[in-house]
Amino acid sequence: METDYKVKLDIFEGPLDLLLYLIKRDELDIYEISLERITKQYLEYLQAFKELNIDVAGEFVVMAANLIYLKSRSLLPADQQPPEEDAEDDDPRWELIRQLIEYKKFKEAAAQLQVRQLEQERIFARGGVTAPLIDAPLRLGEVGIFQLINAFQTVIKRIEAREDLREIFGEHFTVSDKIETILQRLADGVALKFSELFAGAASRVEVVVTFLALLELIRLRQVRATQADAFAEIEIEPVALAA
Repeated sequence: METDYKVKLDIFEGPLDLLLYLIKRDELDIYEISLERITKQYLEYLQAFKELNIDVAGEFVVMAANLIYLKSRSLLPADQQPPEEDAEDDDPRWELIRQLIEYKKFKEAAAQLQVRQLEQERIFARGGVTAPLIDAPLRLGEVGIFQLINAFQTVIKRIEAREDLREIFGEHFTVSDKIETILQRLADGVALKFSELFAGAASRVEVVVTFLALLELIRLRQVRATQADAFAEIEIEPVALAA
């Protein structure tokens, strides 16, 4: 395995995006978030980034420290809470909840603007000629890094449940080889389900290297990952098919 391989992705989403994703994924109410649960899940994502050698911004680490601090505060009795300037609430979650609510409003507004822009592009053809609005769905958006990591963690858990002894004797997989394998499997232009990419993987090492190869292909814009619906299985398709 290429242990020195480093993924250089442009991660435009920040720590609040990750927290909102975790809340939505588990169908939680923002007002009822469990600091213990959300902190555990957030740290699992940071561990996955570390294992995959993916660079993340320092603000992710700052948020991790803040979550750990809030979690520790929540475990203290009320009379032992540390003094906070201008504190309005006894519950240490409230400041984080306020941030999440405000950021969620911002994200929803931005998403609505994007939808309107796409609708305008469908209504008005180039040159200013009006075209009829087609009932076909808008083009599927690309899956973000958090969804990919979630799918990766699911595959890892499945592999670890049945992992055999071959990994003990050493395995030799490279990102370059796996890139060629993925491109060959997509050569006919037919999209593959995310799970199908790992169907033949027999160990954690092979899953990690295959996932790194997929991330590299996404970075190079040779393939894209999409979901038909929120939290549906991710599909991988060549860019020529997606265009």
